[in-house]
Amino acid sequence: MKGPALFIGLTLGGLALSANACDEQAGDYAACIAQQYRQPVAQWPAPQVDADVQWQEMAALPAHAPAPADNPFSEAKAALGKKLFNDPKLSRSGQIACASCHEADMAFTDGRRVSFGHDRQSGRRNAPSLVMSGYSTALFWDGRGGNLEQQAMHPIVDPVEMAFDIPQLLQRLNTDSAYREAFAQVFGPGPITTQQTAQALATFQRTLVSATRNTAFEQLLRGRPQRMSDEQLYGLHLFRTKARCMNCHFGPALSDEQFHNVGLSYYGRKYEDLGRYEVTRKPEDVGAFRTPSLRLVMKTAPWMHNGLFVNMEGALAFYNMGMPRPRANAQQTNDPLFPRTSDRLKALNMDKNELRALRSFLDTL
Repeated sequence: MKGPALFIGLTLGGLALSANACDEQAGDYAACIAQQYRQPVAQWPAPQVDADVQWQEMAALPAHAPAPADNPFSEAKAALGKKLFNDPKLSRSGQIACASCHEADMAFTDGRRVSFGHDRQSGRRNAPSLVMSGYSTALFWDGRGGNLEQQAMHPIVDPVEMAFDIPQLLQRLNTDSAYREAFAQVFGPGPITTQQTAQALATFQRTLVSATRNTAFEQLLRGRPQRMSDEQLYGLHLFRTKARCMNCHFGPALSDEQFHNVGLSYYGRKYEDLGRYEVTRKPEDVGAFRTPSLRLVMKTAPWMHNGLFVNMEGALAFYNMGMPRPRANAQQTNDPLFPRTSDRLKALNMDKNELRALRSFLDTL
């Protein structure tokens, strides 16, 4: 990665000394650390990340995510996409909208362990937040959608989700006078197409970053730290250092956009999910899932690809112990697909006060 937001640890070595100036044994240690993070981001202590991590500094978000050249942003296109997103006409039954599994007040998730779709069928995975989907280079937990335009139509045709087919969808849209007029205003005259529908949905999803605008963390990044307590800022420091979170969660979106095995694939057992391997067929991808953004993370429970954790304290406890590292049984000893938990995950040995501070910081995101 390149650009003004990219920082290499060595270049910030001098700034890291500011955190070391605080006495860990002093009663005001957290307050001392917090003061460092009330400065502009460029003056924050450097994070502690593994040597091979090409990290990017945390940064404030624009009004909408960057748009590709072949689908430029416009307010009218975003408004059309919002209408489509909330319209159950995009499903076979006429009862399920995109918004059914991605509700605005839940950071565009649905609060369920796994979503249900057509004929009340249960899906396989937890509905991911769409707030930062405009920054993703691969969509879905397994990365099978290369960009938002590609992703947009997947749920519509998935037999477990909206269970529609494209010709019938286009017929339904083209016989709706309101949609014909709205599409013509955005794309010009002519029949409504699959590409236009996907582009409108993608454009709306790129505006969802605005849901973070009023969070305490976003305000901090904009130079307004007043809403952040000492404990929350100390939690930010732990996030960037001892808790090792910034090995995978960094940049404006708080995600490395990579795929990691966190030990929850249930390989060879009930609820097995092979993750990224289902797309790439590479043995090293068995059990690997896309790193989710942590923006608005406390609104997206339950967490993980399978909705395993219903409270954040439980999730943090697992990370604190280094996450599960399943061992192969006798039948799996020579199995070339047996998954290995990522080396990024290590026992953290954080005490209860540190865990509380980290949890408090997550509230600000």
